[in-house]
Amino acid sequence: MSIKKEVLTVHGMTCTACEERIIRSLSKMEGILSVRVKLSMQKVEIDYDTELCNIPMIKETLMNLGYYTENSLNYKIIGIFIIVAATLFLGHFSTGFDITSKAENASYFMLFALGFLTSIHCVGMCGGLMLSQSISEDTSSKFKAMKPALLYNAGRVISYTILGCIVGSLGSVISLSLVFKAGLQIFAGLFMIIMGFNIAGFNLFRRFLIHFPWSACSINKNGKGPFIVGILNGFIPCGPLQTMQIYALSTGSAYKGGVSMLAFALGTVPLMLTFGAVTGILSKNLTKDLVKLSGIFIIILGLVMGKRGLALAGLNISPMAILSNKKTSDISSITSSKAVIKDGIQTITITADRLGYNPGVVYVQKSIPVKWIINGKVITSCNNQIIVPSLGIQKNLEDGENIIEFTPEKTGDINYSCWMGMLTGVIRVVDDLSTFDVSNSSQTTTVNNVDCCAVRNLQSSSGKPELTDKNNKIDSNK
Repeated sequence: MSIKKEVLTVHGMTCTACEERIIRSLSKMEGILSVRVKLSMQKVEIDYDTELCNIPMIKETLMNLGYYTENSLNYKIIGIFIIVAATLFLGHFSTGFDITSKAENASYFMLFALGFLTSIHCVGMCGGLMLSQSISEDTSSKFKAMKPALLYNAGRVISYTILGCIVGSLGSVISLSLVFKAGLQIFAGLFMIIMGFNIAGFNLFRRFLIHFPWSACSINKNGKGPFIVGILNGFIPCGPLQTMQIYALSTGSAYKGGVSMLAFALGTVPLMLTFGAVTGILSKNLTKDLVKLSGIFIIILGLVMGKRGLALAGLNISPMAILSNKKTSDISSITSSKAVIKDGIQTITITADRLGYNPGVVYVQKSIPVKWIINGKVITSCNNQIIVPSLGIQKNLEDGENIIEFTPEKTGDINYSCWMGMLTGVIRVVDDLSTFDVSNSSQTTTVNNVDCCAVRNLQSSSGKPELTDKNNKIDSNK
């Protein structure tokens, strides 16, 4: 017996499930004495008997698992260009991936697309489990042959949805403030970016893998059927699934968390359901490239989620504005108007529809009570709640007229957004509205005015405005 120790650099590992998969597969090889995997360093340490196996055999086993020992620099360069281009694209549109102008549930469609792309990762991690539950002994009809696979995927969809409802409910309990809710969404965005970099093959954040107690369950191979195993699939330690659980938590709603997870789960169904046929068509290299592409998509989604979190905090930051050193409001064509003052009250009116809130910029005068009328022209799943962080307002919108009342005590910007942070707008407070010309861009202040950002206003102990909505008086001291 001739024992040798070898350390291999293995690319393509994205989560702890990859570690276990490599250890399990290599340990079954004849001549392998021990296997240790260091995910953060992308290293695999192997003690083996050179008389029974060799490095080419070990590398071949890793290749069959979908991992590789040669770095793909070209793909990384392409990935960097895609990420930069995506950032510039998102910055050009202040609402991120705002396709709500074309479909009411556009944001859920984005989650569906995310599910479809990350299902490539799911196939790699859970393909064997899925195949073991999808093989039918009764092939007398197409339905009976497909029944196990249908039950398995139905169990997954139900499990994901229920978990989304539970985690979303938990989010509604612990979301004590807008700042906390915004911070949670920013954290979700950062976690998505980290997960995306790991899946795409970048080594920047290998040491920042996050584990959650609810995903520490293991799959029971002696389950009573494909449906039960599909239910248990929702508890496996899967990076993309944990990412979606964080997003569901950030919604702060059982309904929204459940629907978000449902959309994601449905996106994973097509590829998982046809996995048997797909694996026979796709090559290992093509599957590997598609996994990397799904990671880049997750990075883009993380950027969108982070930007939405900043919007919920009252910071409507546009990457394009930063890169070009221009005012956020000047980046896109945003309509503006100013309040009408009558009998000591200034009235502003905006419209809520599929495109967002219009006009996007409204000017009011300091120290005069404001009556803010929001006409619900087309209420969607995105614009149905308006959030004003600096005023502590969360207002559910209905069809027709919705009214919010407050008194601005200082000049600056009052940023607001929908509950998702996708649709944004700003109320700008000036000293004297009568001398202010809306068409004069030189008098425009920047949207992201530090003096009136959400965190500072919420933490201020003095100068808080008196807030009311149409039905209830809001105490700004709470």
